[in-house]
Amino acid sequence: MATTKQPPMAGGQGLTMPMRAPQGPIALSDVAVFLRPEDTVAIAKQPLLPRTTLLTGIDGGEVRVGAMIPPGHKIALRGVEQGGEVRKYGQIIGYATQPIAPGDHVHSHNLAVGGDGLNLDYAIGTEYRPVELVPEAERRTFMGFRRKDGRVGTRNYVAVLASVNCSSSATRRVVDHFRDPAVMAAYPNVDGVIGFPTKGGCGAHYGSSDLGVLQRTMAGVVDHPNVGAYVILSLGCEVNQPSDMIEATGLGNGHQPLVLTIQQDGGFQKTVEAGIEAVKKLLPVANEATREPVPASELTVALQCGGSDGWSGVTANPGLGRACDEIVRQGGTIVLAETTEVYGGEHLLTRRAKSPEVAEALLERIRWWETYTAMFGASIDNNPAPGNKLGGLTTIYEKSLGAIAKAGTTPLNAVVGYAERITDKGFVHMDTPGYDPVSATGQVAGGCNVVVFTTGRGSAFGFKPSPSIKIATNSTLYANQEPDMDINAGKMLDGVSLDEMGDEIFETILAVASGEQSKSEKAGVGEEEFNPWILGAML
Repeated sequence: MATTKQPPMAGGQGLTMPMRAPQGPIALSDVAVFLRPEDTVAIAKQPLLPRTTLLTGIDGGEVRVGAMIPPGHKIALRGVEQGGEVRKYGQIIGYATQPIAPGDHVHSHNLAVGGDGLNLDYAIGTEYRPVELVPEAERRTFMGFRRKDGRVGTRNYVAVLASVNCSSSATRRVVDHFRDPAVMAAYPNVDGVIGFPTKGGCGAHYGSSDLGVLQRTMAGVVDHPNVGAYVILSLGCEVNQPSDMIEATGLGNGHQPLVLTIQQDGGFQKTVEAGIEAVKKLLPVANEATREPVPASELTVALQCGGSDGWSGVTANPGLGRACDEIVRQGGTIVLAETTEVYGGEHLLTRRAKSPEVAEALLERIRWWETYTAMFGASIDNNPAPGNKLGGLTTIYEKSLGAIAKAGTTPLNAVVGYAERITDKGFVHMDTPGYDPVSATGQVAGGCNVVVFTTGRGSAFGFKPSPSIKIATNSTLYANQEPDMDINAGKMLDGVSLDEMGDEIFETILAVASGEQSKSEKAGVGEEEFNPWILGAML
């Protein structure tokens, strides 16, 4: 059979493709993934050419491919009338905007969320099952930094925080002084000096709850188990006064944090010099910390996905979910976020809620987002992004159902606000936007000491002070961006089991928590992602 090398497909595969369809029928399982018996669609593992006959064993036994279907995209296995339900993962992912025939490509040209949305059965608590924890004496361990307040860090940084954009340049200048390895050679237990410049800190309503969220975020990212010491740089006249932030958040735990102020300390250059000297004094203090064995119950893992594709909910997210189940069994904490990417799948979480109050807290956040987006003439279901659609995702329902898989199967124990200190163990949801840097900023400010980030389109994400582990959803992405990807979940499409993938992810989390550098850390990525959620009016 003649072949030709084609340019990369929308699904990102770039495979050698046959010029014409196979002569005989081929088994669906050889070229696609069919997830649930009640599903309307399967997901193509490779380009499916028109006139290819697939043996499905469903409603007649075979379907004939009607149009080119890129890998990661959906093929209809059952006919759907206009307005009818389309299912994937056993759940509704949208409604047909025109009749869909078996063999059709199912995507944005014939599938949408529908004007009336979903009528979800929240069935609160009906699937709640307590977790049987691993006995303390038998729990896995990692090498972490035990702090005075009992929390455990996976890294040990010295941080410089800007209270306002006007002190951000000074913050960067201070940090730049310590990028020289020779300067840091005397402090082997310190992972580096990092800065948290900001675009905000002023122009907000003084005393507002919105400013309080910003202060909580800033305080949380430096009063963090992965930060051994810090200094704050201020302009002096900003709305976000450091003294107010310290008082409102309890920053310093009774000890006054060091604050340098440009307007009081002689201007920009003198403040930079004072900042350098302050960090020099903090480094020996931070260097006194050493790693020691600590139980896996001290893990607080932020769950993120970005650049998702049609495989995210099939490989990487379920694999991460299986690892998360083990973290919870070990007594640890996992933190789902991105409320806008739970929308349409929230009923799967309310059913696992440990109490009606927890379920209602999640639903209240869903309602808030519906109102919030409407205020700006937008819609919460104005998602997926263009790259998600190129990768095979069509509706927010489909995206959300796949994203929720990151959180595994354990009970939902708490719902917390953006950047709130996480104190509950087990599965926690934090209310954040779906934009990755803003979302991860809230999770880390809440105390997450590791970030795990799944991607199907590719990502160069990192987030200091917490190490970020990136998981590729497909093998083509992993091969193309191997220097950025820590784990290849695409192996699941070649026969690696869900349990095996979950074990690999769990072991990688332990190794990175113990000090092994993730790919983003090796690349020096993670100092530009600090991005607090800015709410309220800009004055």
